[in-house]
Amino acid sequence: MAAARAARVVDPRLLHHARATGTFILSSVALGTVAALLIVAQAWLLTDVVCEAFLHGHGLSDVRVALAVLLAVVLLRALLAWASELLATRSSTAAKSQLRGALLTHAAALIPGGAIDDRTGELAVLATSGLDALDDYFALYLPQLLLALIVPVLVVLAVLADDWISGLIIICTIPLIPLFMVLIGYVTRERTEQELRSLQRLAGHFLDVVAGLPTLKLFGRSHAQAAAIGEVTERYRRSALATLRVTFLSSLVLELVATLSVAIVAVAIGLRLLDGSLGLRAGLFALVLAPEAYLPLRRLGANYHASAAGVAAAKQAFAVLETPGPSPPAATAGTAAPVPVPAPGSPVVLEKVSVVHPGRPAPALHELSVSVGPGEVVALAGPSGCGKSTAIAVVLGLVAPSGGSVRVGGVPIGSLELGAWREQLAWLPQQPFLFRGTILDNVRAGRAGATEGDVLRALADAGLLEVVEALPGGVHAELGERGAGLSAGERQRLGLARALVRDAPVLLLDEPTANLDGATERGVTETIASLAKGRTVLLAAHRPALLALADRVVRLDPQWAVPAA
Repeated sequence: MAAARAARVVDPRLLHHARATGTFILSSVALGTVAALLIVAQAWLLTDVVCEAFLHGHGLSDVRVALAVLLAVVLLRALLAWASELLATRSSTAAKSQLRGALLTHAAALIPGGAIDDRTGELAVLATSGLDALDDYFALYLPQLLLALIVPVLVVLAVLADDWISGLIIICTIPLIPLFMVLIGYVTRERTEQELRSLQRLAGHFLDVVAGLPTLKLFGRSHAQAAAIGEVTERYRRSALATLRVTFLSSLVLELVATLSVAIVAVAIGLRLLDGSLGLRAGLFALVLAPEAYLPLRRLGANYHASAAGVAAAKQAFAVLETPGPSPPAATAGTAAPVPVPAPGSPVVLEKVSVVHPGRPAPALHELSVSVGPGEVVALAGPSGCGKSTAIAVVLGLVAPSGGSVRVGGVPIGSLELGAWREQLAWLPQQPFLFRGTILDNVRAGRAGATEGDVLRALADAGLLEVVEALPGGVHAELGERGAGLSAGERQRLGLARALVRDAPVLLLDEPTANLDGATERGVTETIASLAKGRTVLLAAHRPALLALADRVVRLDPQWAVPAA
């Protein structure tokens, strides 16, 4: 039963996503086997010293060799325990790093498909304190799990060779501990997963409140949200205390079962010593080894609770890693290697392109056909949710079409080397992401080799240069996370400057004048009109000024629109 449960607890996905785990498991098995042999040797030496002193009346000088060997065995066991802990710590650090890197990389790949839009708070907790809980799994639980599989077997074999009755009693009573572990483990697992979910809800709610704090203060709703956070925090506190209660009570139960089992072995040995059917050496050897058979299982039960949070976090991490991401457009059959990207200025053609996201009630995009040539501005119009942003994501290669085809210069986009294709693109999303750093660095994210003069020209074209020059430090002014320090419209124009500094032949603009006032919108529209000359421009737009800029307007069918969140 213990072996079967162990096979289920050691998740094979850890071996796949954290390669350091495999080396650690093999090393732990080797160390555990040596430790088990040392336990038997220690019991034998201790029994020999006691029997020599009490049965044969030998003095300390007569048993000094045995005592020296016994001391060496004890020191070697301590050394093995230290080595196992050191190996577990290093393996845990490497495994967490690999798992965290894979989680963040895959989460970033899920962003274009919107699979994690409502789970940012959960992912933040999972990638930080959640995966940190794997320390106890590697340092405490996993080594003890291996010892619980190896030590009892070797101990029972050693006892059976010297006293088969005591060995039989241990064999009959030792399954009681795994049985209680399984029964208690189900309750503990549910409690731990509930605790982690409570913490993630608290983090997600807190993140949403912090993001919207200016709006909440403006409308006088901050106190209500503070009360809501207090309520969620109280639920988390109760959940954590309930988990601790289960942990303490389960440890008590396991200790009681193990103590009673050892007591049964001791009583049987004592009765047989009294009637003379068992020798002192054999009885003492079995009595010294009996607790060692139960000890690894007792510790395993105690360490299970310490590692349960890490196991629950790992399961959630695997759920994210196994979430299908937006795959790139499929290459045409028979294409062995990416096709070179056509020369800049090649037309971009979407033919009956449809996109269906898993689990969504309606297509995100339905049979869109549009062609954009060099020097041409094509606008996609329609209600929110009808697929304008999805169409731009398809051209970027971030979303694979469920039907239809996308061609660049007559070549299917799935056959192109996407990195080279994206070098020809400049993209402005609805909400450009601005990182903590200077304005100069944020604009240079569009083109790493851009000079300060290039950045200033892009800021001027985006209508933001006067605002930037008024800031302390100008383009070297520091921004906070997500562009804190600028208004919504200024952040939008900074994202536009980042797109303009690329000087790319293809412009993909998703609501480039969102959050802008009328005067600024007119200036940005004039900039787009001047930059569109000789370039391929595909833009998603609501506002009449942008629609008037377009050579052609393609209106997406409202019947396929999914209501905006």
